[in-house]
Amino acid sequence: MKNYFPGSIVTIAALAATLLVSLPVFAQEPEAPRAGGGGRGARRPGPPATPTPRLADGHPDLGNAAGSWSPLVVPNIAGSDPGGARQSKLIEKPVDVPFLPPAKVVYDQRNSVLSKDDPESRCLPPGVPRMMATPFPFQIFQLSDRVLFIFEGGAHVWRSIPTDGRQHPKDPNPTFLGDSVGHWEGDTLVVDVVGFNNGTWLDQVGHPHSDALHVVERYTRTDSNTLHYEALIDDPKTYSKSWTTSWNIPFKQGWELNEYICQENNKDLSHMVGK
Repeated sequence: MKNYFPGSIVTIAALAATLLVSLPVFAQEPEAPRAGGGGRGARRPGPPATPTPRLADGHPDLGNAAGSWSPLVVPNIAGSDPGGARQSKLIEKPVDVPFLPPAKVVYDQRNSVLSKDDPESRCLPPGVPRMMATPFPFQIFQLSDRVLFIFEGGAHVWRSIPTDGRQHPKDPNPTFLGDSVGHWEGDTLVVDVVGFNNGTWLDQVGHPHSDALHVVERYTRTDSNTLHYEALIDDPKTYSKSWTTSWNIPFKQGWELNEYICQENNKDLSHMVGK
């Protein structure tokens, strides 16, 4: 099994900058099948798509025991920087990000050193929406009053999203993944998230956010093989207006979640030199 440490797959400090730029290539390499069968194999085409499966209550089944959702790396959730040096072709519609001037300074600084200070490379949780832009498989379980997201990587975290009509607490405790509440709009699960700390980046290339970040996620299973993900980013301390990004996440039949320990025997942090 190949564990994924953003930006840490280096053996020689002088190669760090080059490897950081080419990170998505490493992250999308196939993993060896799990011993005993039933685990992960290469990223080969799955069975043909069928209509969206549904639960007894009529809602789409966003995930089941037959496999896992397996995101591809989306290093830049805006789509493409000027020049396209660190673009993300999975983004459906590239965004002209409405930075406030101080935020643009932060973003440019992070890019100037090739994201060497990325918190995720220190084994911290990726945050939202970045959890959906890293190559860690995840599973979704729907209960009568909540939806559970279980992630293989990203510090092996989970999200419990109530769908019972409750509101956010008036003063949520700031966390890496924020406080989430969900509801259904037709076949789409809508998740409203507030209460973030400022310890994460929105993506690998370093789009910043503040503790005022408000994210509205939309999850739509368009067929058996595809989860369409959309995120509205609203942060008045960082951006002059809200902006929206979206991409698709494929389903992998038969994939199970493996144990993932980011902190174990990680010797490459000293090589995170950027440029």
